[in-house]
Amino acid sequence: MVRYKTDHKAETRQRIIEQAGRRLKRDGVDRSGIVSLMADAGLTNGAFYAHFSSKDDLIATVVADQLQRQRERNWSGELDRASFECFVRDYLSPAHRDHPEEGCPSAALLDDIARSGDAVRQSYTVGMLAMSDDVAKLLAEPDPIRARSVALSVFASMAGTLQVARAISDDQLSRDLLDQGIANVLLLLDRSAPD
Repeated sequence: MVRYKTDHKAETRQRIIEQAGRRLKRDGVDRSGIVSLMADAGLTNGAFYAHFSSKDDLIATVVADQLQRQRERNWSGELDRASFECFVRDYLSPAHRDHPEEGCPSAALLDDIARSGDAVRQSYTVGMLAMSDDVAKLLAEPDPIRARSVALSVFASMAGTLQVARAISDDQLSRDLLDQGIANVLLLLDRSAPD
């Protein structure tokens, strides 16, 4: 019998989550079967159920992990206007457009998430509200419900812009759209920023 170190199962689970995140964002949920998701992690599909109860369980876990990593990577700790502006420019960039597997789960998986079960949608809701609440603190809006709504609309604008930019076949038009998306988001923030 092979003995593994005590954290082997947790490390294996995290490797599955990370590799699944890349494939799901690149290929979508329907084109990513358990066999291919496990093969990406260097495992057989027989090992899947030692880590997840179902494909939906994996997807919910991946979505939560991806949003948390996006938040930590782009603003660990307190978010300020300058760091968020850098995030917007990076998000609405040709590099992010061209590499969905490396980027945001919203722009890559929103349609799949919307068609998923409650667990996946709840996982997405929790992650998006955490990110939106961070952005809401940058706004001058005294009503926290309205501030959250404005922050969510910022993310919706960014994800929608990126999705359309990915779909357009004309590279220059796509780049122009990304640039306009940056201007739109920054204008929305300026209108809502404290004086």
